[in-house]
Amino acid sequence: MNDLHSFFASQHFAELPNNIAAHHLQIGKKIEILTEFRGDWADADIIILGCGEQRGNSVNQAWSHAPDAIREELYKMYDWHPSIKVADLGNLLEGAHISDTRASLRMVLQEIYNAGKIAVILGGSQDLTLQQYDVFKKKEKTINAAVLDSLIDLEDTENIDDQNYLMEMLTGHPNFIRHFSHLGFQSYFVNPNMLETLDKLRFDCFRLGKIRENLEEMEPVLRHCDLLSVDMKVLRSGEAPFLKEGSPNGLFGDELCQLIRYAGMSSNLSSLGIYGYRPEDDINRQGAKLIAQMLWYFVDGFLIRKNESSLESRSEFLEFHVKLTEFETLFLKSKKTNRWWMQTPEHNFIPCTYLDYLAASRDEIPERWMREQERIV
Repeated sequence: MNDLHSFFASQHFAELPNNIAAHHLQIGKKIEILTEFRGDWADADIIILGCGEQRGNSVNQAWSHAPDAIREELYKMYDWHPSIKVADLGNLLEGAHISDTRASLRMVLQEIYNAGKIAVILGGSQDLTLQQYDVFKKKEKTINAAVLDSLIDLEDTENIDDQNYLMEMLTGHPNFIRHFSHLGFQSYFVNPNMLETLDKLRFDCFRLGKIRENLEEMEPVLRHCDLLSVDMKVLRSGEAPFLKEGSPNGLFGDELCQLIRYAGMSSNLSSLGIYGYRPEDDINRQGAKLIAQMLWYFVDGFLIRKNESSLESRSEFLEFHVKLTEFETLFLKSKKTNRWWMQTPEHNFIPCTYLDYLAASRDEIPERWMREQERIV
């Protein structure tokens, strides 16, 4: 860990007057502060780091102080999860060129991943998602990735930026994306040909209305992913006063917190990035407070992840054998968390919901099951 400190600002937020946590149970007093001269991440489960790089949004965009604005609200919150250890590395230094910042972020994320920790990146613009992905790419590990955004950033532009980073991520060679899920897009912002292309690749896109119709149906989607990238544009503008070009439609703040909690529950997820917050446009720090609450709920979800039993421990699950038209399948329900899994013909278990079990009980093949089979073919 010591070799990483050269990539970070010399002064940590915890050493500034803004860190006004006073009570010994507030997060600012409980979080492990990592600097050159203090702290150790050996016992940490989750590592927070800030990266204010925004030149992926505009070449003239100034370095963002969003990470510290978020910390100012996060550190004042009370820690309800003493068994979960969270550490804070501070903020990356701005590189002379955007490629320098990206290289620094990539190296730091690789070290966090190698140490078996979960990385939480406070951005910055969403093109930094590629640095999240590069960690897995370097390891040649095939992953499931998910994005929360009102737009689908697949624009055909020359340079990699926050409007086309998905093009590189989903079509670059070699490619290690097994499955990609996009949550929260708004149809009138998205070229229908783009959706058609993603569907042909057997990727799943869930429009805003679908998500809000039944939020719990998104839990298996997020349970299955290794990487999650969140653009705060997924919120409706009324919930996010810092979004100058926000949409009047979008998720409510509590809905986004619930989705982030689902992500925390994922036993696979090791990389979370939150992007697009601009403190200079925020009113009464509502955006910083919301992201701080998202982080709180992420840790809350992680507590469930930590306590969940392995699928190999069958005594911790209820088993339901269901006869479909041509075969029999097995559903598992966790006694601890009430979450569901269903078995594929390859004898793998994939996350699902109670509604999938009900469909199978009616001799209907669940859509989630069919999509998984399409990807295998």
